[in-house]
Amino acid sequence: MATQVSEDVAARANAIKEEANALFASKKYEEAIEKYTAAIELNPNVAPYYANRAFAHTKLEAYGSAILDGDKAIEVDPKYAKGYYRRGVGKYALARYKEAAKDFRIVVRLAPNDKDAKLKLDDCEKTAARIAFEKAIASDEVIKRVSDSIDVQSVLVEDSYDGVRIDDGKITKEFVDDMIQRFTDQKKVHKRYAYEIILQARKYFMEQPSLVDVKIPEDSKLTICGDVHGQFYDFINIFKLNGRPSEKNAYLFNGDFVDRGSFSLEIILTLFAYKSLYPTGMYLTRGNHETDDMNKVYGFEEEVKVKFSETMFKMFSETFICLPLAHLVQEKIFVVHGGLSSRDDVTLEEIKGIDRISKGQPGQGGLMSELLWADPQPLPGRSPSARGVGQKFGPDVTENFCKMNNIDMIIRSHEVKQQGYHIEHDGRCVTIFSAPNYCDSVGNKGAFINVTPDTEKGYKLDYVQFDAVEHPKSRSYTGRLGGF
Repeated sequence: MATQVSEDVAARANAIKEEANALFASKKYEEAIEKYTAAIELNPNVAPYYANRAFAHTKLEAYGSAILDGDKAIEVDPKYAKGYYRRGVGKYALARYKEAAKDFRIVVRLAPNDKDAKLKLDDCEKTAARIAFEKAIASDEVIKRVSDSIDVQSVLVEDSYDGVRIDDGKITKEFVDDMIQRFTDQKKVHKRYAYEIILQARKYFMEQPSLVDVKIPEDSKLTICGDVHGQFYDFINIFKLNGRPSEKNAYLFNGDFVDRGSFSLEIILTLFAYKSLYPTGMYLTRGNHETDDMNKVYGFEEEVKVKFSETMFKMFSETFICLPLAHLVQEKIFVVHGGLSSRDDVTLEEIKGIDRISKGQPGQGGLMSELLWADPQPLPGRSPSARGVGQKFGPDVTENFCKMNNIDMIIRSHEVKQQGYHIEHDGRCVTIFSAPNYCDSVGNKGAFINVTPDTEKGYKLDYVQFDAVEHPKSRSYTGRLGGF
Protein backbone atom coordinates (compact mmCIF):
# COMPACT_ATOMS: atom_id res chain seq x y z
CA MET A 1 0.00 0.00 0.00
CA ALA A 2 1.43 3.38 -1.01
CA THR A 3 2.49 5.83 1.69
CA GLN A 4 0.48 9.04 1.70
CA VAL A 5 2.69 12.00 0.75
CA SER A 6 1.65 15.66 0.55
CA GLU A 7 2.25 17.71 -2.56
CA ASP A 8 4.85 19.78 -0.69
CA VAL A 9 6.81 16.70 0.40
CA ALA A 10 6.57 15.19 -3.08
CA ALA A 11 7.94 18.42 -4.58
CA ARG A 12 10.85 18.44 -2.12
CA ALA A 13 11.62 14.81 -2.93
CA ASN A 14 11.61 15.59 -6.64
CA ALA A 15 13.98 18.51 -6.11
CA ILE A 16 16.39 16.22 -4.26
CA LYS A 17 16.11 13.69 -7.09
CA GLU A 18 17.17 16.42 -9.52
CA GLU A 19 20.21 17.13 -7.33
CA ALA A 20 21.00 13.43 -7.41
CA ASN A 21 20.73 13.38 -11.20
CA ALA A 22 23.21 16.26 -11.42
CA LEU A 23 25.65 14.42 -9.16
CA PHE A 24 25.24 11.31 -11.28
CA ALA A 25 25.98 13.30 -14.43
CA SER A 26 29.18 14.54 -12.73
CA LYS A 27 30.10 10.88 -12.00
CA LYS A 28 29.78 11.42 -8.24
CA TYR A 29 27.93 8.17 -7.81
CA GLU A 30 28.22 7.71 -4.04
CA GLU A 31 26.90 11.22 -3.42
CA ALA A 32 24.14 10.62 -5.96
CA ILE A 33 23.09 7.48 -4.09
CA GLU A 34 22.83 9.47 -0.86
CA LYS A 35 20.55 12.00 -2.58
CA TYR A 36 18.38 9.34 -4.21
CA THR A 37 18.04 7.71 -0.80
CA ALA A 38 16.97 11.02 0.72
CA ALA A 39 14.35 11.44 -2.01
CA ILE A 40 13.07 7.90 -1.40
CA GLU A 41 12.80 8.53 2.34
CA LEU A 42 10.59 11.52 1.64
CA ASN A 43 8.53 9.85 -1.07
CA PRO A 44 8.86 6.05 -1.40
CA ASN A 45 6.11 5.89 -4.04
CA VAL A 46 8.17 6.85 -7.12
CA ALA A 47 9.61 3.92 -9.06
CA PRO A 48 12.18 5.99 -11.04
CA TYR A 49 13.90 6.99 -7.78
CA TYR A 50 14.79 3.34 -7.17
CA ALA A 51 15.74 2.76 -10.80
CA ASN A 52 18.02 5.79 -10.78
CA ARG A 53 19.67 4.62 -7.57
CA ALA A 54 20.07 1.16 -9.11
CA PHE A 55 21.86 2.80 -12.04
CA ALA A 56 24.27 4.53 -9.64
CA HIS A 57 24.88 1.24 -7.79
CA THR A 58 25.67 -0.37 -11.13
CA LYS A 59 28.31 2.29 -11.83
CA LEU A 60 29.94 1.34 -8.51
CA GLU A 61 29.70 -2.37 -9.37
CA ALA A 62 27.32 -2.89 -6.43
CA TYR A 63 25.13 -5.22 -8.46
CA GLY A 64 23.43 -6.82 -5.48
CA SER A 65 22.15 -3.41 -4.41
CA ALA A 66 21.10 -2.64 -7.99
CA ILE A 67 19.01 -5.83 -8.06
CA LEU A 68 17.33 -4.91 -4.76
CA ASP A 69 16.48 -1.44 -6.08
CA GLY A 70 15.07 -3.03 -9.21
CA ASP A 71 12.87 -5.14 -6.94
CA LYS A 72 11.63 -2.00 -5.16
CA ALA A 73 10.91 -0.14 -8.39
CA ILE A 74 8.84 -3.10 -9.64
CA GLU A 75 7.03 -3.35 -6.31
CA VAL A 76 6.03 0.32 -6.60
CA ASP A 77 5.05 0.00 -10.27
CA PRO A 78 4.80 -3.51 -11.77
CA LYS A 79 4.49 -2.02 -15.26
CA TYR A 80 7.62 0.14 -15.01
CA ALA A 81 9.95 -1.27 -17.68
CA LYS A 82 13.06 0.47 -16.37
CA GLY A 83 12.74 -1.37 -13.05
CA TYR A 84 12.97 -4.74 -14.81
CA TYR A 85 15.79 -3.41 -16.99
CA ARG A 86 17.90 -2.27 -14.02
CA ARG A 87 17.33 -5.57 -12.24
CA GLY A 88 18.17 -7.47 -15.39
CA VAL A 89 21.43 -5.57 -15.82
CA GLY A 90 22.43 -6.40 -12.25
CA LYS A 91 21.77 -10.09 -12.80
CA TYR A 92 23.49 -9.99 -16.17
CA ALA A 93 26.64 -8.48 -14.64
CA LEU A 94 26.71 -11.36 -12.15
CA ALA A 95 26.37 -13.91 -14.99
CA ARG A 96 22.88 -14.94 -13.87
CA TYR A 97 21.79 -15.14 -17.50
CA LYS A 98 18.55 -17.12 -17.17
CA GLU A 99 17.22 -14.76 -14.50
CA ALA A 100 18.34 -11.70 -16.47
CA ALA A 101 16.61 -13.04 -19.58
CA LYS A 102 13.29 -13.14 -17.72
CA ASP A 103 13.62 -9.45 -16.84
CA PHE A 104 14.67 -8.37 -20.34
CA ARG A 105 11.79 -10.40 -21.78
CA ILE A 106 9.38 -8.33 -19.68
CA VAL A 107 11.09 -5.11 -20.77
CA VAL A 108 10.64 -6.09 -24.42
CA ARG A 109 6.97 -6.76 -23.80
CA LEU A 110 6.43 -3.46 -21.93
CA ALA A 111 8.65 -1.39 -24.23
CA PRO A 112 8.69 -3.07 -27.68
CA ASN A 113 10.91 -0.35 -29.18
CA ASP A 114 13.74 -0.82 -26.65
CA LYS A 115 16.44 -2.17 -28.99
CA ASP A 116 19.04 -2.48 -26.24
CA ALA A 117 16.78 -4.73 -24.16
CA LYS A 118 16.19 -6.92 -27.22
CA LEU A 119 19.95 -7.25 -27.75
CA LYS A 120 20.55 -8.12 -24.11
CA LEU A 121 17.71 -10.64 -24.16
CA ASP A 122 19.17 -12.30 -27.23
CA ASP A 123 22.63 -12.39 -25.67
CA CYS A 124 21.31 -13.85 -22.40
CA GLU A 125 19.38 -16.58 -24.17
CA LYS A 126 22.32 -17.55 -26.39
CA THR A 127 24.78 -17.52 -23.49
CA ALA A 128 22.52 -19.58 -21.24
CA ALA A 129 22.02 -22.11 -24.04
CA ARG A 130 25.76 -22.33 -24.68
CA ILE A 131 26.52 -22.87 -20.98
CA ALA A 132 23.88 -25.59 -20.76
CA PHE A 133 25.34 -27.28 -23.85
CA GLU A 134 28.88 -27.17 -22.45
CA LYS A 135 27.70 -28.65 -19.16
CA ALA A 136 25.96 -31.46 -21.02
CA ILE A 137 29.11 -32.25 -22.96
CA ALA A 138 31.25 -32.09 -19.83
CA SER A 139 29.01 -34.62 -18.09
CA ASP A 140 29.51 -37.13 -20.90
CA GLU A 141 33.19 -36.82 -21.71
CA VAL A 142 36.42 -35.17 -20.65
CA ILE A 143 36.91 -31.97 -22.62
CA LYS A 144 40.36 -31.76 -24.18
CA ARG A 145 42.11 -28.53 -23.28
CA VAL A 146 43.34 -26.32 -26.10
CA SER A 147 46.55 -25.69 -24.15
CA ASP A 148 47.36 -29.39 -24.20
CA SER A 149 46.64 -29.91 -27.88
CA ILE A 150 47.95 -26.86 -29.71
CA ASP A 151 51.12 -27.33 -31.76
CA VAL A 152 53.00 -24.05 -31.38
CA GLN A 153 55.86 -25.20 -33.59
CA SER A 154 53.50 -25.48 -36.54
CA VAL A 155 52.60 -21.78 -36.36
CA LEU A 156 54.68 -20.03 -39.01
CA VAL A 157 56.35 -16.70 -38.25
CA GLU A 158 56.48 -14.76 -41.50
CA ASP A 159 59.75 -13.27 -42.69
CA SER A 160 58.06 -9.86 -42.65
CA TYR A 161 57.66 -9.97 -38.83
CA ASP A 162 59.88 -7.14 -37.57
CA GLY A 163 59.98 -7.92 -33.84
CA VAL A 164 62.50 -9.79 -31.69
CA ARG A 165 61.85 -13.53 -31.88
CA ILE A 166 61.72 -16.34 -29.35
CA ASP A 167 64.35 -18.92 -30.25
CA ASP A 168 64.21 -22.48 -28.91
CA GLY A 169 61.36 -21.51 -26.58
CA LYS A 170 63.54 -19.18 -24.49
CA ILE A 171 61.97 -15.85 -23.51
CA THR A 172 64.74 -13.28 -23.14
CA LYS A 173 64.93 -9.78 -21.66
CA GLU A 174 65.53 -8.48 -25.18
CA PHE A 175 62.29 -10.10 -26.35
CA VAL A 176 60.25 -8.72 -23.42
CA ASP A 177 61.66 -5.20 -23.84
CA ASP A 178 60.84 -5.30 -27.54
CA MET A 179 57.35 -6.63 -26.87
CA ILE A 180 56.61 -3.83 -24.40
CA GLN A 181 57.75 -1.26 -26.95
CA ARG A 182 55.57 -2.88 -29.61
CA PHE A 183 52.58 -2.70 -27.28
CA THR A 184 53.38 0.92 -26.44
CA ASP A 185 53.38 1.66 -30.18
CA GLN A 186 50.05 -0.23 -30.49
CA LYS A 187 51.57 -3.11 -32.43
CA LYS A 188 50.95 -6.79 -31.78
CA VAL A 189 53.34 -9.57 -30.95
CA HIS A 190 53.16 -12.57 -33.29
CA LYS A 191 50.52 -15.11 -32.31
CA ARG A 192 53.10 -17.89 -32.10
CA TYR A 193 54.97 -15.99 -29.41
CA ALA A 194 51.75 -15.13 -27.61
CA TYR A 195 50.97 -18.86 -27.49
CA GLU A 196 54.45 -19.63 -26.17
CA ILE A 197 54.17 -16.98 -23.45
CA ILE A 198 50.81 -18.33 -22.27
CA LEU A 199 51.93 -21.96 -22.27
CA GLN A 200 55.14 -21.26 -20.36
CA ALA A 201 53.32 -19.23 -17.72
CA ARG A 202 50.65 -21.90 -17.39
CA LYS A 203 53.33 -24.51 -16.70
CA TYR A 204 54.74 -22.44 -13.84
CA PHE A 205 51.34 -21.80 -12.28
CA MET A 206 50.27 -25.44 -12.48
CA GLU A 207 53.28 -26.39 -10.38
CA GLN A 208 52.47 -23.87 -7.61
CA PRO A 209 50.16 -24.41 -4.62
CA SER A 210 47.08 -22.23 -4.16
CA LEU A 211 48.96 -20.25 -1.48
CA VAL A 212 52.52 -19.34 -2.49
CA ASP A 213 55.22 -18.45 0.05
CA VAL A 214 57.29 -15.42 -0.94
CA LYS A 215 60.61 -14.66 0.75
CA ILE A 216 62.37 -11.37 -0.02
CA PRO A 217 66.19 -11.63 -0.17
CA GLU A 218 68.12 -9.14 1.99
CA ASP A 219 69.29 -6.98 -0.90
CA SER A 220 65.94 -6.99 -2.74
CA LYS A 221 62.40 -5.63 -2.59
CA LEU A 222 58.92 -6.83 -3.49
CA THR A 223 56.37 -4.40 -4.91
CA ILE A 224 52.71 -5.28 -4.36
CA CYS A 225 50.27 -3.82 -6.90
CA GLY A 226 46.49 -3.97 -7.00
CA ASP A 227 44.01 -3.94 -9.88
CA VAL A 228 45.34 -2.63 -13.20
CA HIS A 229 42.27 -3.53 -15.32
CA GLY A 230 43.60 -3.23 -18.84
CA GLN A 231 45.15 0.23 -18.30
CA PHE A 232 48.41 -0.68 -20.03
CA TYR A 233 49.98 2.78 -20.10
CA ASP A 234 49.40 3.29 -16.36
CA PHE A 235 50.67 -0.25 -15.79
CA ILE A 236 53.93 0.44 -17.67
CA ASN A 237 54.27 3.72 -15.78
CA ILE A 238 54.63 1.67 -12.58
CA PHE A 239 57.80 0.15 -14.04
CA LYS A 240 59.05 3.61 -15.05
CA LEU A 241 58.55 4.87 -11.50
CA ASN A 242 59.71 1.79 -9.65
CA GLY A 243 62.01 -0.12 -12.00
CA ARG A 244 61.28 -3.04 -14.29
CA PRO A 245 60.85 -6.51 -12.81
CA SER A 246 63.92 -8.59 -12.00
CA GLU A 247 64.92 -11.16 -9.39
CA LYS A 248 65.98 -8.33 -7.05
CA ASN A 249 63.12 -5.98 -7.98
CA ALA A 250 60.23 -8.41 -7.74
CA TYR A 251 56.52 -7.66 -8.21
CA LEU A 252 53.31 -9.21 -6.96
CA PHE A 253 50.27 -8.17 -8.99
CA ASN A 254 47.22 -8.97 -6.90
CA GLY A 255 44.56 -9.86 -9.47
CA ASP A 256 42.24 -8.08 -11.90
CA PHE A 257 44.83 -7.61 -14.62
CA VAL A 258 42.17 -7.72 -17.34
CA ASP A 259 38.70 -6.37 -18.23
CA ARG A 260 37.38 -2.81 -18.29
CA GLY A 261 40.38 -1.18 -19.99
CA SER A 262 41.15 -1.56 -23.68
CA PHE A 263 44.66 -3.02 -23.32
CA SER A 264 44.13 -6.08 -21.14
CA LEU A 265 45.83 -8.40 -23.62
CA GLU A 266 48.99 -6.29 -23.58
CA ILE A 267 49.11 -6.34 -19.77
CA ILE A 268 48.56 -10.05 -19.32
CA LEU A 269 51.11 -11.03 -21.98
CA THR A 270 53.66 -8.73 -20.34
CA LEU A 271 53.01 -10.24 -16.90
CA PHE A 272 53.15 -13.81 -18.19
CA ALA A 273 56.38 -13.09 -20.11
CA TYR A 274 58.01 -11.67 -16.99
CA LYS A 275 56.90 -14.75 -15.04
CA SER A 276 58.82 -16.92 -17.48
CA LEU A 277 61.82 -14.57 -17.59
CA TYR A 278 62.06 -14.10 -13.81
CA PRO A 279 60.11 -16.84 -11.97
CA THR A 280 60.89 -15.31 -8.54
CA GLY A 281 60.66 -11.76 -9.88
CA MET A 282 56.96 -11.87 -10.80
CA TYR A 283 54.08 -13.27 -8.74
CA LEU A 284 50.44 -13.17 -9.84
CA THR A 285 47.29 -13.70 -7.77
CA ARG A 286 43.98 -14.62 -9.38
CA GLY A 287 41.32 -11.93 -9.13
CA ASN A 288 37.57 -12.16 -9.61
CA HIS A 289 38.09 -10.85 -13.17
CA GLU A 290 40.36 -13.73 -14.14
CA THR A 291 37.21 -15.79 -14.67
CA ASP A 292 35.07 -16.70 -17.67
CA ASP A 293 31.91 -15.00 -16.37
CA MET A 294 33.61 -11.64 -15.84
CA ASN A 295 35.64 -11.84 -19.07
CA LYS A 296 32.47 -12.36 -21.06
CA VAL A 297 30.73 -9.31 -19.59
CA TYR A 298 33.62 -6.89 -19.07
CA GLY A 299 35.49 -7.18 -22.33
CA PHE A 300 38.56 -9.42 -22.13
CA GLU A 301 36.99 -12.26 -24.12
CA GLU A 302 35.94 -9.94 -26.92
CA GLU A 303 39.29 -8.11 -26.89
CA VAL A 304 41.28 -11.34 -27.33
CA LYS A 305 38.95 -12.56 -30.08
CA VAL A 306 39.27 -9.25 -31.94
CA LYS A 307 43.05 -9.00 -31.57
CA PHE A 308 43.78 -12.72 -32.03
CA SER A 309 41.26 -15.57 -31.84
CA GLU A 310 38.81 -17.60 -29.79
CA THR A 311 41.49 -20.28 -29.42
CA MET A 312 43.76 -17.82 -27.68
CA PHE A 313 41.01 -16.75 -25.29
CA LYS A 314 40.46 -20.41 -24.36
CA MET A 315 44.18 -20.69 -23.60
CA PHE A 316 43.97 -17.68 -21.29
CA SER A 317 40.91 -19.17 -19.59
CA GLU A 318 42.75 -22.45 -19.03
CA THR A 319 45.71 -20.53 -17.62
CA PHE A 320 43.66 -18.30 -15.32
CA ILE A 321 42.33 -21.35 -13.48
CA CYS A 322 45.95 -22.25 -12.64
CA LEU A 323 46.76 -18.89 -11.02
CA PRO A 324 47.47 -19.04 -7.25
CA LEU A 325 44.71 -17.71 -5.01
CA ALA A 326 46.94 -16.02 -2.42
CA HIS A 327 50.51 -15.34 -1.32
CA LEU A 328 52.21 -15.25 2.08
CA VAL A 329 54.98 -12.63 2.15
CA GLN A 330 57.77 -12.88 4.73
CA GLU A 331 55.59 -15.39 6.64
CA LYS A 332 53.56 -12.47 8.03
CA ILE A 333 51.58 -10.76 5.24
CA PHE A 334 48.64 -12.58 3.65
CA VAL A 335 47.99 -11.20 0.14
CA VAL A 336 44.68 -12.05 -1.54
CA HIS A 337 42.57 -10.27 -4.14
CA GLY A 338 39.25 -10.02 -2.29
CA GLY A 339 39.34 -10.92 1.38
CA LEU A 340 38.37 -13.32 4.11
CA SER A 341 35.91 -16.17 4.31
CA SER A 342 32.46 -16.47 5.89
CA ARG A 343 33.99 -19.07 8.23
CA ASP A 344 36.11 -18.37 11.32
CA ASP A 345 38.21 -21.54 11.14
CA VAL A 346 39.98 -21.08 7.78
CA THR A 347 43.71 -21.74 8.00
CA LEU A 348 46.55 -20.95 5.63
CA GLU A 349 47.06 -24.68 5.14
CA GLU A 350 43.46 -25.08 3.99
CA ILE A 351 43.90 -22.26 1.48
CA LYS A 352 47.18 -23.75 0.27
CA GLY A 353 45.43 -27.06 -0.34
CA ILE A 354 42.49 -25.74 -2.41
CA ASP A 355 42.24 -27.79 -5.62
CA ARG A 356 41.72 -24.70 -7.76
CA ILE A 357 42.65 -26.33 -11.06
CA SER A 358 40.05 -29.09 -10.82
CA LYS A 359 37.43 -26.61 -9.67
CA GLY A 360 38.20 -24.25 -12.55
CA GLN A 361 35.73 -21.38 -12.29
CA PRO A 362 35.13 -20.18 -8.71
CA GLY A 363 31.34 -19.87 -8.92
CA GLN A 364 29.44 -17.59 -6.54
CA GLY A 365 29.90 -19.37 -3.23
CA GLY A 366 32.44 -21.26 -1.14
CA LEU A 367 35.95 -20.46 0.06
CA MET A 368 37.55 -19.99 -3.35
CA SER A 369 34.88 -17.51 -4.42
CA GLU A 370 35.08 -15.63 -1.12
CA LEU A 371 38.83 -15.14 -1.42
CA LEU A 372 38.24 -13.46 -4.78
CA TRP A 373 35.12 -11.41 -3.91
CA ALA A 374 35.03 -10.39 -0.22
CA ASP A 375 35.37 -6.78 1.01
CA PRO A 376 36.19 -5.30 4.44
CA GLN A 377 33.69 -3.27 6.45
CA PRO A 378 34.22 -0.95 9.46
CA LEU A 379 31.64 -2.68 11.70
CA PRO A 380 32.36 -5.98 13.50
CA GLY A 381 31.07 -9.27 12.13
CA ARG A 382 29.97 -10.03 8.60
CA SER A 383 27.22 -8.75 6.31
CA PRO A 384 25.97 -9.38 2.75
CA SER A 385 27.96 -7.67 0.01
CA ALA A 386 26.41 -4.97 -2.16
CA ARG A 387 28.18 -6.71 -5.06
CA GLY A 388 25.74 -9.60 -4.94
CA VAL A 389 28.60 -12.10 -4.50
CA GLY A 390 30.75 -12.76 -1.43
CA GLN A 391 30.38 -10.94 1.87
CA LYS A 392 31.83 -8.14 3.94
CA PHE A 393 34.05 -8.85 6.94
CA GLY A 394 34.75 -6.67 9.96
CA PRO A 395 37.86 -5.86 12.03
CA ASP A 396 37.15 -8.69 14.47
CA VAL A 397 37.14 -11.19 11.58
CA THR A 398 40.49 -9.86 10.38
CA GLU A 399 41.98 -9.96 13.88
CA ASN A 400 40.81 -13.53 14.44
CA PHE A 401 42.24 -14.70 11.11
CA CYS A 402 45.60 -13.05 11.78
CA LYS A 403 45.94 -14.40 15.31
CA MET A 404 44.85 -17.92 14.39
CA ASN A 405 47.35 -18.07 11.52
CA ASN A 406 50.16 -16.20 13.31
CA ILE A 407 50.37 -13.41 10.75
CA ASP A 408 50.37 -9.61 11.09
CA MET A 409 48.04 -8.37 8.38
CA ILE A 410 46.29 -8.88 5.06
CA ILE A 411 46.82 -6.90 1.87
CA ARG A 412 43.99 -7.07 -0.62
CA SER A 413 42.75 -5.15 -3.68
CA HIS A 414 39.36 -5.40 -5.45
CA GLU A 415 38.11 -1.88 -4.59
CA VAL A 416 38.94 1.49 -6.10
CA LYS A 417 40.28 3.93 -3.48
CA GLN A 418 40.62 7.66 -4.09
CA GLN A 419 44.15 7.77 -2.68
CA GLY A 420 45.16 4.47 -4.27
CA TYR A 421 45.28 2.67 -0.94
CA HIS A 422 43.36 2.49 2.32
CA ILE A 423 44.39 1.21 5.77
CA GLU A 424 41.74 -0.07 8.18
CA HIS A 425 40.97 -2.69 10.82
CA ASP A 426 43.57 -1.23 13.20
CA GLY A 427 46.22 -1.45 10.51
CA ARG A 428 45.66 -5.15 9.88
CA CYS A 429 43.84 -4.71 6.54
CA VAL A 430 45.22 -2.71 3.60
CA THR A 431 43.53 -2.21 0.23
CA ILE A 432 45.84 -1.43 -2.68
CA PHE A 433 44.50 -0.28 -6.08
CA SER A 434 46.83 0.45 -9.01
CA ALA A 435 44.54 1.72 -11.79
CA PRO A 436 44.59 5.54 -11.52
CA ASN A 437 41.62 7.46 -12.91
CA TYR A 438 39.81 4.14 -13.08
CA CYS A 439 37.87 3.69 -16.32
CA ASP A 440 38.97 7.21 -17.35
CA SER A 441 36.32 8.65 -15.06
CA VAL A 442 36.86 8.17 -11.30
CA GLY A 443 39.79 10.58 -10.82
CA ASN A 444 41.52 8.42 -8.19
CA LYS A 445 45.23 8.01 -7.66
CA GLY A 446 46.95 4.68 -8.13
CA ALA A 447 49.33 3.21 -5.57
CA PHE A 448 51.70 0.34 -4.88
CA ILE A 449 53.50 -0.94 -1.79
CA ASN A 450 57.24 -1.55 -1.62
CA VAL A 451 58.06 -4.31 0.85
CA THR A 452 61.67 -4.66 2.02
CA PRO A 453 63.24 -6.95 4.63
CA ASP A 454 63.59 -5.56 8.15
CA THR A 455 65.59 -7.11 10.95
CA GLU A 456 63.09 -6.25 13.71
CA LYS A 457 59.66 -6.88 12.21
CA GLY A 458 60.70 -8.95 9.23
CA TYR A 459 59.47 -6.40 6.69
CA LYS A 460 58.97 -2.70 6.06
CA LEU A 461 56.13 -1.18 4.01
CA ASP A 462 56.42 1.98 1.91
CA TYR A 463 53.34 3.31 0.09
CA VAL A 464 53.84 5.07 -3.26
CA GLN A 465 51.05 7.00 -5.01
CA PHE A 466 50.98 7.95 -8.67
CA ASP A 467 48.70 9.70 -11.16
CA ALA A 468 47.27 8.51 -14.46
CA VAL A 469 49.19 9.10 -17.66
CA GLU A 470 47.86 9.83 -21.11
CA HIS A 471 46.97 6.91 -23.33
CA PRO A 472 45.84 6.49 -26.93
CA LYS A 473 42.15 6.28 -27.63
CA SER A 474 41.01 2.77 -28.41
CA ARG A 475 37.74 0.96 -28.92
CA SER A 476 35.92 -0.31 -25.86
CA TYR A 477 35.34 -4.03 -25.53
CA THR A 478 32.72 -3.77 -22.78
CA GLY A 479 29.76 -3.35 -25.10
CA ARG A 480 27.83 -6.08 -23.32
CA LEU A 481 27.30 -3.70 -20.42
CA GLY A 482 26.57 -0.71 -22.63
CA GLY A 483 23.22 1.01 -22.83
CA PHE A 484 22.85 1.74 -19.11
